[in-house]
Amino acid sequence: MATKALFNTVVNWFIRQRIDQIQNFMDHPIETQKGILFSQLFHAEDTEYGKLYGFNSISSYQDFKNKVPIVTYEEMEPFIEKARQGYKDVSWPGLIKHFAKSSGTTNAKSKFIPISAESLEYCHMKAGKDMVSIYANNHPENQLFNYKNLRLGGSSELYADFNTKFGDLSAILIDNLPFWVEITTTPSKKVSLMGEWESKLKAITSEVKNEDVGSILGVPSWMMVLLQRVLKETNVESISELWPNLEVFFHGGISFKPYREQFRQIIGKNINYYEIYNASEGFFGIQDRPDSDEMLLMLDYGIFYEFIPMDQFHFSNPKVVSLEDVEVGKNYAMVITTNGGLWRYLIGDTVVFTSVNPFRIKITGRTKHYINAFGEELMITNVESALSKACEATGAHITDFTGAPVFMNGNEGGAHEWIFEFSQHPDDLDNFIDAFDKHLKTINSDYEAKRYNNITLKRPIVHIAKNNLFYHWLEAKGKLGGQNKVPRLSNDREYIDPLLEMNK
Repeated sequence: MATKALFNTVVNWFIRQRIDQIQNFMDHPIETQKGILFSQLFHAEDTEYGKLYGFNSISSYQDFKNKVPIVTYEEMEPFIEKARQGYKDVSWPGLIKHFAKSSGTTNAKSKFIPISAESLEYCHMKAGKDMVSIYANNHPENQLFNYKNLRLGGSSELYADFNTKFGDLSAILIDNLPFWVEITTTPSKKVSLMGEWESKLKAITSEVKNEDVGSILGVPSWMMVLLQRVLKETNVESISELWPNLEVFFHGGISFKPYREQFRQIIGKNINYYEIYNASEGFFGIQDRPDSDEMLLMLDYGIFYEFIPMDQFHFSNPKVVSLEDVEVGKNYAMVITTNGGLWRYLIGDTVVFTSVNPFRIKITGRTKHYINAFGEELMITNVESALSKACEATGAHITDFTGAPVFMNGNEGGAHEWIFEFSQHPDDLDNFIDAFDKHLKTINSDYEAKRYNNITLKRPIVHIAKNNLFYHWLEAKGKLGGQNKVPRLSNDREYIDPLLEMNK
């Protein structure tokens, strides 16, 4: 008891200190970001990348925009590959020892994201502490530190290559966690670092069913798979029966909207839900208020942010703005400069600002994940909102889905074609489709215009997926667990056609 009391005292002291620091960057966001940009430039001016683009001659943000290009992964890859081979001072000072392997959902080719010592400690690790600090500050009555935190990472083996290591980001984090985190976390490090998903899931279930869990952390779709397995193994009716002290789910990676009701049912009681926004490239946002799905943009993690308005994204020379000039309600592609050696890097995510005092955001999708085959500009947030309404109206629960256009053929209008996998089917599929279509029209005027009299867009085409269709699709691609997810929207038929074939 004395050890636990001391631990709680130390944790609460840290929380108080960190909340003050967070408040400071909320009060002084532009100054914080300028400080980060010029600190990064100073640190990296003698690197190969810094010399190439004249970092030592940059004295203003305008200089930075003029001299340093915005890049995709493919354009940054030669520098990353050189660093992977053990060369020092390529795009960040010193030797980069870790690389997070991430193929994402849009590209079969693996990406290797540099994780420097600075980005590991002052971004990823710092964010993990902040997540808990913010929650505990919002809920002073919490009992978080008296019970275990259940973490669910990806396939987490680390591999040596050249003089460096690579693997899933979760593997790098777990391999570098301080001992005191390991004491408060389940499953064990040994199980967490297992590679093969099915064996790992079995081992995790075996360990966690005997623990007293107070919080859970992971991607909603994979956490649901685990909780269903735990229920099956323990023969209890709800998770709260097994873990009566469970109080919060920290979730990220995909939208929580389609899963909220399913989690409420499987857990069997009301708990807190906190969204986080992290990726291999960095940790960007944390929900900082209990009853809001907005996330506070974290400004002191060694990341400098820029934004491209999505209405200019495909221009040859699009407008790029810093945090100082963003507007509420506008959809932006995010550009990041990080303490891992990524410079003006297009991460591929889109966000909208819900507030600029302080800066809060919502994720709206991916720069490649949308449908705009007919000028309808359908974003993932539109679809998720409409699906939530359709499920509510028809008693349905959706586990996964994907959609793509059916292109016009002669005088035939086009359409959107969807595959939905239900854990609970709608009471009437036609009513579900009509409700989905109706709410898309309500929230997206471009979609409504294209649907007028079926001239451009016909009624949505909907297929019901076989049980575990998306699971087996991910399994066939070697993408079970972790941050892996189904591409929800595509402007072509790259994903839906193989899935339709599997669904026959």
